[in-house]
Order: sequence, then C-alpha cells, then structure tokens
Amino acid sequence: MNFALETLQVLALSIYYNLEALVKLFIPSRKKSVAGETILITGAGSGIGRLMALEFASMGVTLVLWDISQDGNKETVRLVKQKGAARVHSYICDCSNKAEVYSVADQVKREVGDVTILINNAGIVTGTKFMSAPDSLIEKSMEVNSNAHFWTYKAFLPAMIASNHGHLVSIASSAGLIGVNGLADYCASKFAAVGFAESVALELLATKKNGVKTTIVCPFFINTGMFDGAITKWPVLMPILEPDYVAKRIVRAIQTDQVYLYMPRILYLVLALKNILPTKMGLLLGDYLGAFNFMDAFKGHGKKD
Repeated sequence: MNFALETLQVLALSIYYNLEALVKLFIPSRKKSVAGETILITGAGSGIGRLMALEFASMGVTLVLWDISQDGNKETVRLVKQKGAARVHSYICDCSNKAEVYSVADQVKREVGDVTILINNAGIVTGTKFMSAPDSLIEKSMEVNSNAHFWTYKAFLPAMIASNHGHLVSIASSAGLIGVNGLADYCASKFAAVGFAESVALELLATKKNGVKTTIVCPFFINTGMFDGAITKWPVLMPILEPDYVAKRIVRAIQTDQVYLYMPRILYLVLALKNILPTKMGLLLGDYLGAFNFMDAFKGHGKKD
C-alpha cells in the first residue's frame, strides 16, 4: 500500500475510533462474561489487587493470587471465599525476581492450567527525590513496576496466543503518562510499563490475534497506603482516588474490553494539553498532575501497593 492510501486509512480509522469513543460516552458498552476465566492478579495481598479479587469473586472465575506477603495473600483468600469464590489458588512470589516469576508460573500452569486474564498490578514507590534515592530502591522500582511485566507476559502470553483468547491488563499510573516532580524512578518504571503494554498490543494486532485483548490502566494516585500523607492541591479536579472506585472501574474496563482507562476523566484533557502546548508549559503540567507536598507529607520508602 502506498503512502497516500496508508495516510487515508489512518485518518479514516482515527475518525471512526474517535466517533466510537464519543458514542460510548453516552451508550455504555455491553459487558462480557468472565465466568470460566482463570484470572491471575499480582500484588493481590493488599490494596487494589485485593479489591479486584473481591470484585471478581462472585463472577464464576478461578482466581490465582500472587503476592510477596504470605499473610496478606491468606487474608485475601479468606475474603474472596467469604464472598463466594469457589476456586482460589494463592502463591508467594517476588515479582522482582525473574527466576521466581518463571518458577511460580510453571507451578500455576501445572496446578491450575492456563491463565486467561493476566493483571499486572504489583507495584512499589520510593517517594524520594531522584538524587536522594538509594540505587537499590531505584532498581527495585524498575524490577517490580516494569520488568516483572516482561516475565509474566513471557510466561502466560504464549497460551493466549495459541488459543487466540485472553486479556492482558497493565495497572500503570498517570505518572506513566506525565513526569511528576519527586517521583523520577516511579515515573520511569510506569512509562516503561505503558510503553511495553502498548507495544505488545500492537504486536498482537499485527499478527491478527484479535482475541487477546489489552487494557492499560492509568489512575491518578490512590488512597491505598502507597501514598500515605500526600495531599493534592486540587482535590476537586485531581482528587486522591478511593480504592473501591478504582477497582470497580478496572473490572468494568476488562469486561468491556476498554483499551485505555484514565482516572479521573480530566486526565484525558491534561494529556491533550501536554501534547499541544510548548515544551515548558507541557512540563508544568507535571507539577499540576503531581500536585503533592511529597517531601513534607510523604511517609516511608519502598512502599508497595
């Protein structure tokens, strides 16, 4: 196909997808059933991971829960069974350790079977200025927040491709879309997670594996404990998000095959402004987006979700 035809095709598809998105603002998409799916959630022992597991508990799925904390995972298992989950499997896994990810993944495939919905949720944050952050914590941020996604995809995506059925979910962050003052390593890891998820989604489209869906989730900061003490300057426009709300929105996005989920909705406007404003003005949006008093209020280092 020559350049002119390809350009016309891109323009036509852009118009189509924008109109489709506009329609979906007023007419909600039909939810697909996830009954019978095997859902693996990393970082399931607390926070959003636990809440997503609770949302799925009554939907007739098999839950595979990974976390580095045995106590946290046990409590999630107890809660999801209490809510009606019949098939629950829990595993201790340090997602920053590639060998351990592959080992536990093999165990899951032997004991449970193929994973059909993979939710990469585990994450940590250092919460210090870049030059003050210990090298070990910077490395850990990259290993957990982005590198782990490589290894889980390598472990579970082949079966999805073979059956042309599955769903890959990346729980990233608004900090993976716009740089934030005081979160350099966290932003780097989340930008990597977004870029990786987008690239794999394009590979799947190029190979016509349309049955393997992708969802990239970029929420503003969530009140899960990772960002204890952080205060937003703009609580009406950019509120700290409530975990229950976020979990419900993520599950709905999976059920409707939503490719991108940004929360709150004003993020869509912020990103548009970043792309059209001059460079310095675009950078200032990072200060607006990360409108926190991190150094005075942020508590702890190496905190996990």
